[in-house]
Amino acid sequence: MSMTAKPFVRGTLCAALSFSGAAHAQSDPEVEALIEEIDRLKERVERLEEESVRSDSVRDLGDTSGGSGEQASAPEPAVHVGGALRFNMVHRDFVDSSDGKRGESGLDVFRLNVDGEIDNILISAEYRYYSYMHTLHHGWIGYEFEDESQLQFGVHRVPFGLLPYPAHNAWFGVPYYVGLGDDYDMGVKYQRSDGPWSWHLAFYKNEELNDASNPNRYSFDLIRADDQQNEEINQFNGRAAYTFGLGTACETELGGSVQAGEVYNATTDRRGDQWAAAAHMDSRCGRWNLQLKGMSYQYDPVNPAGVDSSVVTVGAFAGTYDIASEADILVANLAYNVPSPWESVDSITCYNDYSRLYKGQAGVLDSQINTTGCAIGSGPLFTYVDYILANNMAYFDNGSLAGGGEDEWHGRFNVNIGFYW
Repeated sequence: MSMTAKPFVRGTLCAALSFSGAAHAQSDPEVEALIEEIDRLKERVERLEEESVRSDSVRDLGDTSGGSGEQASAPEPAVHVGGALRFNMVHRDFVDSSDGKRGESGLDVFRLNVDGEIDNILISAEYRYYSYMHTLHHGWIGYEFEDESQLQFGVHRVPFGLLPYPAHNAWFGVPYYVGLGDDYDMGVKYQRSDGPWSWHLAFYKNEELNDASNPNRYSFDLIRADDQQNEEINQFNGRAAYTFGLGTACETELGGSVQAGEVYNATTDRRGDQWAAAAHMDSRCGRWNLQLKGMSYQYDPVNPAGVDSSVVTVGAFAGTYDIASEADILVANLAYNVPSPWESVDSITCYNDYSRLYKGQAGVLDSQINTTGCAIGSGPLFTYVDYILANNMAYFDNGSLAGGGEDEWHGRFNVNIGFYW
């Protein structure tokens, strides 16, 4: 019963009592019956007032809205929708039109991200649009346990080597272009951190699109093209790392990674195998960051007779090329976080990233790439300004990550400007 109704009830009751008192002075049977009815009404009203008081007390105890009388609403799902819009300005000294026009410019990527938690279920997804293709970058659902370990299912980053990225620059280095850096596949992954230790265990049924003939993807995988009809299946990954000096101004992570899986050939309908292993160091001391990694890999497909097994075909970004089926890789990256002299600039990180592919075949040229530049952050804007020098590298004139190629250095000046939200 509301507070505004109580005066009305009391007033009615008083009037009834007055009428009752006057009626007692008479002996008419009808009056006596009316008096009994009024007495019953009085008792009912008293019970209703007692119930109203109890109801108000319970509501007051349960009111968490600061006295507004309204119930607190349930928490909204913690989901963030973001994205980025990035543009490139490039000058390539090995492309006549780029040299003649003194450079080129255009869209790099437009992307949308969804990250968050709904009913204790983690979600993360990213879709990218390029001028020549569009594709899923990653998409997974997961669960975080009480010890903050996570289980992820879907398309997610393969835990191998330096994480999250194998370089400081946007172009990355050799590991990325052979499918062993910032790679995404379809599977299940468990990850856990316990003080200075971190562990990853994963199983990937296949590459991220479940279509090994489609090179319209972000990360490099084996691609079925021409006489090379191989694809990655049933891959296991394990990674362990220990951080020395955790929580101090000088932290150094040392770790190792292993990968083992199968290679299915669609022509022979038979399975070969593949493996990779890496050891890495990631040291952050004051403003300096030194990254080192050594790794080896091997693909052993069951090709039909006459198909060259010294190479395998990989693809991404709507294109394909061959890489050596067996090689070693060295990575050495150094970066320095420069104090910003401007209030509007949040961060300046200058870097030199170097990587080399040792093909281990007599008379076959190695592949090298070195990137020098700076990454500048200012609010939602993030800009890379760097110069890339490459020798016998994919995407640089006639360079090759397989056999052949050319022993020439080529340069690419790159400015990448991105707006993030």
